[in-house]
Amino acid sequence: MNHPDNTSLNFLLADDHSLIRQGIAFLLEDLSLEHVVFHASNLQQTLEVIKINPIHIAIIDAHFPDGNSLTVLPEIKKIRSETKILIFTGIDESTHSLKFINAGANGFLSKLSEEEEIKRAILKMKNDGEYLSSATQALLMNSFRDRKLINPLYGLTERELQIAELYTKGNGNLEIANLLDLKQNTVSTIKKRIFEKLKVENIVELIELVKNHQ
Repeated sequence: MNHPDNTSLNFLLADDHSLIRQGIAFLLEDLSLEHVVFHASNLQQTLEVIKINPIHIAIIDAHFPDGNSLTVLPEIKKIRSETKILIFTGIDESTHSLKFINAGANGFLSKLSEEEEIKRAILKMKNDGEYLSSATQALLMNSFRDRKLINPLYGLTERELQIAELYTKGNGNLEIANLLDLKQNTVSTIKKRIFEKLKVENIVELIELVKNHQ
């Protein structure tokens, strides 16, 4: 691969489905940008490519078999603060985009977007360094009024947050009751309230949510 000149853009396409990467690569050709494409199929490769190459725009899926992209966004920014990150994903924008933006992403785009929208997002990332759909812009505006939109844990009381964190450390109802000097059925009631507020259905989902928002 020839070393690109200064006008060339380095794109990293990180997705565990090669068809998605190929699709974006075709769109980049359509846009007639002077560019070089790097590929990664997991988070480990994503970080390795960024360490070695001056990536201008990284288009990254939200989830990989080896983890959630949220965990590596701060690392990417630490390695190369100038790299602009567009999260390109099938997960629901209305419930997830803000936490990715909050973690360091410069844009969020749904895989359900039309081809023209994807091209527009890529050009916006190139020209402005960010891309926010009208849906995410509206969420951002609302998040200034309601912090729970960025971090659902803000909606918990101190006691609920304390109990949620004890569950994520592997404690059961009885252990939590003993630790906090509460009745076991009080802990069960609070657990139910936590699940309702955070819209989770089990401890595994709770652990994932707390981990992503701490």
